[in-house]
Parts: sequence; structure tokens; C-alpha cells
Amino acid sequence: MTFHAIGLMSGTSLDGLDLCLAEFEKTGTTWTFRILKAETLPYSEDWENKLRNSILLSAQELLELHSEYGYYLGKQVKEFIHRHRLENISMIASHGHTVFHQPEKKFTLQIGDGRAIKLETGLPVIYDFRSQDVLMGGNGAPLVPIGDELLFSRYSACLNLGGFSNISLSWEGERIAFDIAPVNIVLNYLAQQLHKSFDENGALAEKGHIHEDLLDRLNALDFYHHSHPKSLGVEWCLQHIFPAFENRETTDALATFTEHAAQQISAVINTYPIKDILITGGGAYNTFLIEKIKAKTKASIIIPEKEIIDYKEALIFAFMGVLRMNNEVNVLSSATGSNADHCSGIMA
Repeated sequence: MTFHAIGLMSGTSLDGLDLCLAEFEKTGTTWTFRILKAETLPYSEDWENKLRNSILLSAQELLELHSEYGYYLGKQVKEFIHRHRLENISMIASHGHTVFHQPEKKFTLQIGDGRAIKLETGLPVIYDFRSQDVLMGGNGAPLVPIGDELLFSRYSACLNLGGFSNISLSWEGERIAFDIAPVNIVLNYLAQQLHKSFDENGALAEKGHIHEDLLDRLNALDFYHHSHPKSLGVEWCLQHIFPAFENRETTDALATFTEHAAQQISAVINTYPIKDILITGGGAYNTFLIEKIKAKTKASIIIPEKEIIDYKEALIFAFMGVLRMNNEVNVLSSATGSNADHCSGIMA
């Protein structure tokens, strides 16, 4: 069986919209993939502001944005297909943009109505991959471990450094995964105070000084002392992280938070017998952060080709859509904490 699917991913760090067309082939029980075309479309200032401030909207305004963003996604996919003259596409799988994520209260919200994407493109669309898991008692995250298990199992562990860092690995016969700490959602926020969109290569953080009292305050946060499964959302950062930077010099805050992220990530790596770890996501380009992680762990750090760094998440959401079309499990309870493995995603 061969499928051609487009995956759409918009991360909390608001780097842009990732589009990835991939071919998936199943032989027996083994899946293989090939990325055929992928690109990132930076958000306009208007769209970045709309998505960044969506958490502040009224219910009516949020519903309006849900539809508007769905049509926006559909138009971007339609132009992507036309631009690259793509054919024989089986379906589109859209993650949407996360506004709220509070699994302990049984809800999570990713905007971008999949029905609008279908109306724009005329193709089958699968969306809202997280809500079912949350209703089943899970965290609704991380979801990519199904792809790590079936597409990237040659590595001991997979670490994604996006808005948040999350890890996935096989442990005692099952795939476990969980969020570790915020990364780019915080580093970008601080860099923007210095009129930079992000801290390129960690150069700003490298110039700063670590404040030990701030570092201790961050490391003492309750989340880090909980066992998995667990996940993080923007709300948690607004409550616990951003207020800690008040009256701190920004480069020092960057230096301290980079050290904090490296400590939390390496502590998790060192907890398990991990020989090699595949690192993807925008944070893989932060050489200062990567060197700090390397210095704190004996695991072999693998930075793959740019295509995998940038598009692994979009690739895996495309794969999750293919699994959903075939009514196969695409969410692992061992990773999310839900009461059973299940097949998630609404089909439009």
C-alpha cells in the first residue's frame, strides 16, 4: 500500500506553517517514508499577531478565527499543490494551531477548521488529533511517538526542540514520551525583547550571565518533579516562566533559561539507557544549547539532515492521517496517559 499525504504543522513558537508532502509505503507490518516536497511559509506580521494573541480572544472572536485560519490553511495548501504541480494526493492531515491546552480539565483546542481546508482544496482532510485523547484521560500529547515507533525506531530516543522540548523512547517494552521543558517559546519571547525574532545559534544567550537564583527558581518548578506522562502548554509558561524574568537583564535571562533547558533535557536523557538520540525541531540549530546538552550527557547526539530537522513533526502528522484513514492506532496510551491506544482525528 502506498499513500501520498500532506502534513500541516504550526508550532507554538510561531516560526511559520510547515507543509510536508510525503510518500508512505506499508509492506507487511513495516512502514517506510520518503519526503517528496516540504517548505515553511513564514507568517505575516498580521497572522503571527492573530495567533499569538488568540488566547486572549472572546469565544465569538475565537470561533471566527477558527474558521478564518482554516480557510488560510486551505489556501496555503492549494497554492503549495499548484506551485509544485503535485498530483495523486491521498489526503491532508492538519495539526492546527494550539490555543488552549489543559488536559487536566479535559480540553485542548487547536484552531483551523478542517472543513474549511477541504472546501478550499477539494481533498479529504483529517484534523483535531488531540481532543479525543484528552477526553480519554490522556494529555493529548505528545502524539509524534507513533511515528518515532514506526518510522524512526533505529534511534534509542527522539528529542524534539520546538516551542517545547519532548522526548520519545522505548522503555520496558513500550514507547513512552513526555514534554520536558519549554524551549523556543521562551527563547523567542526573550529574543524579541532585543528586536530579534529568535536567538540565532544561541549567540545572545552566550553573551549573558547565568543568575543562579533564577536558575534555582526555574528548576524548582513542580512540573519537573512529576513523573510521565505529562505535557506543557502556553498557559503554564504565562503563569510560571515569564513572570520570573521581571527586572532581569534580557541577555542574562536568555543565558539562564538556556542553561535551565539544557539541565532539564540532559537530566531526562541521563535517566534512561539512551545510546543515541535524534534531535529535531528549530532548537537543533541552537548550537549553544546543543553544546550544553552534549556536555551534560554521554549519549551520542545526532543532528540529521535539514529536511528531517525542519519537517519531522509535519511528516508524522501526515503519517497519523494515513493511519487514521486506515483505522489503525495512531495515538499511544503509553505516551499520552490515556486509557487505551486509539485511532484519533476527525475526517472532513
